[in-house]
Amino acid sequence: MGGPTSRVLRLLELLETSGSRTLRELSDDLDIDPRTVRRYVEQLRDMEIPVESLRGRYGGYRLAAGFRMPPILLSSDEALAVVLGLLHAQAIPTIPPAALHTAMSKVRRALPADSSHKLDVLLQTAAIDAAGVDTAVPDPDILLTVADAVARRYPLAIRYGARPVADRSLEPEDLIFHARRWYLVAHDVEASARRTFRVDRIRAARRRPGALTPIEKTDTTHAVSDLVEGFARSPRRWRVELLVHTDETTIRARFPASVAVILPAPRRLGPEWRRVEIQAQRLDWLPPAIAALDCPVRVDAPEELRSLLAETAARLAAAASPRSWDDGESPER
Repeated sequence: MGGPTSRVLRLLELLETSGSRTLRELSDDLDIDPRTVRRYVEQLRDMEIPVESLRGRYGGYRLAAGFRMPPILLSSDEALAVVLGLLHAQAIPTIPPAALHTAMSKVRRALPADSSHKLDVLLQTAAIDAAGVDTAVPDPDILLTVADAVARRYPLAIRYGARPVADRSLEPEDLIFHARRWYLVAHDVEASARRTFRVDRIRAARRRPGALTPIEKTDTTHAVSDLVEGFARSPRRWRVELLVHTDETTIRARFPASVAVILPAPRRLGPEWRRVEIQAQRLDWLPPAIAALDCPVRVDAPEELRSLLAETAARLAAAASPRSWDDGESPER
C-alpha cells in the first residue's frame, strides 16, 4: 500500500464500510503493526472524525453512530453495480418505490455527466419481469434488529410465523444470507435447542434485558456450511439412501449440499463409491435426477423409490420403442 496518508484514508474506508473492527483485523488489512493503527486512529480524531474505541478481550474501533462522510464520487463500474441492484429491487413489493427513486437520484448525482447520461438510458429502457423473483423479503426494521442482536450479543423476543402464538425467547448466534433468503440461527430458550428461523417469517422482534457471552467469529463459512447441512439433514417424509459410483463433484451437480449428505461407502465397494443420504418430502423428482448422474447407482432405501424407478424405466423404454401407434392401438394399452 502507499504512504501514511493513503493508509489513514484506507483505515477510514474500512471503518465506514465494515462497522466495528478489531485492532488485529485493522492491522492485518492495512499490513501495519497495531501501534501504527492506534496512531492513525488519533490522526482521524485530530481531523474531528469521531472514532470510538471498543473495549473487550480483542479491542477495536468503530465510527460513532450517525456519523456520515460527505458523498464520495462513484466510478462508472461502481455506479452500475448499485443501479443494477436497485433495478432488481424494483420487483420486490416490500421496498417502497419512493426509497428506490431517491436512491437512484443520489447515484446519478454522484456521477460525471457522461456516465449519468448512460445510466439514464439504462433506467429508461430496462424492464424487469417480477415473475420468479423471491418476494420473501424481511421487514427492514426486523432485519436490522436481528443483525444488531447478533453483533452486540443480546437476547431477543420474537413473534414467528402466521399463527398468533406467544413470544419466543432467543439467544442469537448467526445471521446468514443464503439462496436469496435471510436466516437467523439462535438458541431457543424454551425448547433448549439450536434453531434456524427465516427472518422474513419473523413478525416482530424486540430486545430482551440482559447480555450474552461474546462469540469469537473468525470464519463465516462454517456458519453457512452448518446451515446448509442442517437443511439436508432435516427429517422429511422419505429417507433416501443411495450408493453412487462417481466423484463428489458429479454428485453435487445434481444434489447440492442443501439436499444431500455425502458419506463414505462401505470399504468393500472401493474408493469410487459414495453413500448419498437425502431427506425428501416427495419421490417423483428423484428418478430423473438419478438418471442424470450417468453412472452406476444402487438404491438401498426406500422400496417405494425402487418401484418408482422401475415404472419410469418402463415408460422410457416404451417411448424409445420403434413401434408406432399408427396401427390404432391406444398408447394407454
